[in-house]
Amino acid sequence: MTSTSHRDASRTGEALYSVQGLWCTSCALAVEAQLMRLSGVVAASVHYPSATLLVQGRPDALEEPRLAAAVRRLGYRLGPPEAVGDAQARLEAESRYLTLRLLTAVAFGMWTMIASLLIYAGAMPSPRLDLVMAWVSGAFALPVVTYVAFPFYRAGWRTLRAWRPGMDALVSLGALTAVGVSLWLLALGSPEVYFDTAVMLVSLLLVGRLVETLCRHRGLRALKALHEPPAEVQRWEQGGGRTRPLEAVAVGDRVRVEGGEALPLDGTLCDGEALLDLSPLTGESAPRRCLPGDPVAAGCRNRGAALILEVTAATGECRLDRLREQMWWQQARKGELQRLADRFAGWLSPVAVMLALLTLAATWLAGIPAEEAWVRALSVLVVACPCAVGLAIPLAGLAGSGQALERGVIVRDPNVFEVLATVRSAAFDKTGTLTPGEPEVLAVQPASGYREVDILASAASAAQGSDHPLARAMRRHARDAGLDGSVEVAEVEEFGGRGRRVRLADGRRLLLGSRAWLGEQGIDVDGQEDSAESEVLLACDGSWIGQFHLGEAALPGTATILARLRRQGLVLALISGDRARAVRRLGEEVGLRPAECYAGRSPEAKAQLLAAMPQPSLYVGDGLNDMLGLATASVGVAPLGASSTVQEGASVALMRPGVSGVENALDLARRTRRVMRQNLLLSGIYNLLALGLAVAMPIPPLVAVLAMLASSLSVVANSARLAWSDEPAQERRPDAAPAEALGTAP
Repeated sequence: MTSTSHRDASRTGEALYSVQGLWCTSCALAVEAQLMRLSGVVAASVHYPSATLLVQGRPDALEEPRLAAAVRRLGYRLGPPEAVGDAQARLEAESRYLTLRLLTAVAFGMWTMIASLLIYAGAMPSPRLDLVMAWVSGAFALPVVTYVAFPFYRAGWRTLRAWRPGMDALVSLGALTAVGVSLWLLALGSPEVYFDTAVMLVSLLLVGRLVETLCRHRGLRALKALHEPPAEVQRWEQGGGRTRPLEAVAVGDRVRVEGGEALPLDGTLCDGEALLDLSPLTGESAPRRCLPGDPVAAGCRNRGAALILEVTAATGECRLDRLREQMWWQQARKGELQRLADRFAGWLSPVAVMLALLTLAATWLAGIPAEEAWVRALSVLVVACPCAVGLAIPLAGLAGSGQALERGVIVRDPNVFEVLATVRSAAFDKTGTLTPGEPEVLAVQPASGYREVDILASAASAAQGSDHPLARAMRRHARDAGLDGSVEVAEVEEFGGRGRRVRLADGRRLLLGSRAWLGEQGIDVDGQEDSAESEVLLACDGSWIGQFHLGEAALPGTATILARLRRQGLVLALISGDRARAVRRLGEEVGLRPAECYAGRSPEAKAQLLAAMPQPSLYVGDGLNDMLGLATASVGVAPLGASSTVQEGASVALMRPGVSGVENALDLARRTRRVMRQNLLLSGIYNLLALGLAVAMPIPPLVAVLAMLASSLSVVANSARLAWSDEPAQERRPDAAPAEALGTAP
């Protein structure tokens, strides 16, 4: 899968692939190094937890056969980006592969450890039996250091071929050195063997790999939870529905969704009204009533009668599919902390080998017996394995992304966690961000001699078939008042956002539109009072008969959330292109001061304001007029219901209505960045101190194995602490926030 850079479409492009056969972070670094040697490749980045490769360079250099051949020389396989189901199947296969080898290591390694323990404890009655136990220890270690350890040897050889030796090269060298030293000591007649060190080294690293795989499973489950469409659907044709595979449904086809079923694809509603539950997407329990022509997204659940859906996106092209795809793209990109960890892991392995050789030479020249010198060199090799360094950032990022998904926040850019954690200001658009995105009828003002119910019924008839947000609001208001029986429309003439002329079947002629447009049609409206909100006037047979005042109310809980953000030290602003009075009224409702409310701002003016705010800055906007602001802000956030262009351009997308996701994202970013830095600090300090101690003083190889594994498990456990945390995800989310349809912002 490829895309072209916006900076220079003729020279720079990007390609996304999956890499099969990765065994550890060192494998990922080896693939990167191998591809970087190819002409035309500018950058290569492998995200080990998701096995995703992002390559940048000339378009002709990014062709799959060329890259696949380079990767195949190292023993790995290149393919298209994996679907979530394929990735989960791969991880399940890896889990079984690791479990089988771990069980083999435990079954045979247990006897190796028992034999070694008997030797160390002096439990044998004679030195001859000690020597027999040493041979028994080696015999039971043989399956572990051959069959079980084979993946380490293979990965170590591959990384050596790429001139990027890493953890597996060190593990292989350490295990083989332990076996070699033990065989040498046995040849000399000494029972002081170290087969147990090789067994422990391989077995405990397998445990760490299995834990890593389980952590990666959690992130994939969070992605898969977004939506899992059915294998078959009912395609609606003349004469009824026929069951068809989901892949056979094309854009423009109609599908029938029974009550209680989830919508399989994106589309628009046909015929009647529908009651949809957005809880699979938003976590909100309140269903939303949708009208014919409303766009709806896959994953919504039908809570009413059976409905007919006209498909607007085929399988694999729905909004949630695009979100998954964008997450794969962005997971392959690396932030500054990840690049720092990669550089550290890259030079640690060669340094460890050099230190081991220097330790061997120095101790030998100092007169220490050769066998002891080899043991100390072995300890240096074992203690230096950079597994923890390579996992420090990816596991924290994967755990943070999975936790964000569970909170209804899609984090597309891996750098976002680092930037969000230091945000100093936050600005918000009005319509569709702090408000539901659809206006409501606030008041009805009938003319003298008319009843409110009469003009409401006439307005509903005049608004039939219109997609204008104000017309939709009046239809909803009429339905809520129980006025569903609109008069049949005989003729309609639309005037581009200004109004519409309608002739009803009973002969009445209605005009519905703005004050200025009705004035142009010769309707006397001069005596009517203007409003701070939007207004729509209605005339019948040449006379004004009523006026509707429409506006937007803030989403429930918005004022509380903004107050908490202010207490966290953020500078807040409301930036809108709407009228000043409407913006000020909403600002007062959500607790913003007049000086923090900016009305009538063009896209360019919004960008200028954002650039002047304390940096880093965050901006939440849902329309095309917000694109420049989203690009100007340090972090752009697309709320629920934003246009597809905004969704693709923003770094963060919210899957729940309102701005509670902003607070969740900021909180989670601070915690994720803290965990990343903790992981990097823990692994870095460990490796530096452990190497220094192993060089300066004798450390038993078995103790070095346990210390190395403790470092790796500390990184995994610290990241898992973030992934399994239940902090403010549900507790701080405003209650009863209304679920709005996707993509309906005006």
